[in-house]
Amino acid sequence: MTAMKKQYDFSKGVRGKFYRENTRLNLPIYLDDDVADVVKKFAERKNVDAQTAVNKILRSNKKILQ
Repeated sequence: MTAMKKQYDFSKGVRGKFYRENTRLNLPIYLDDDVADVVKKFAERKNVDAQTAVNKILRSNKKILQ
């Protein structure tokens, strides 16, 4: 592991260079093993991928979640 310097030179840096106002981040969600197994089996039964299966499960329980 490299130690941090006491000081860094940001004089040539550009503020907000990568900022995009309307960007939406899709953060990964990690399921516990037992939940992932259930989702995987559900997805296989429905012949869809895990992401589609999770969205389907959450949509069907939207009222409970709200």
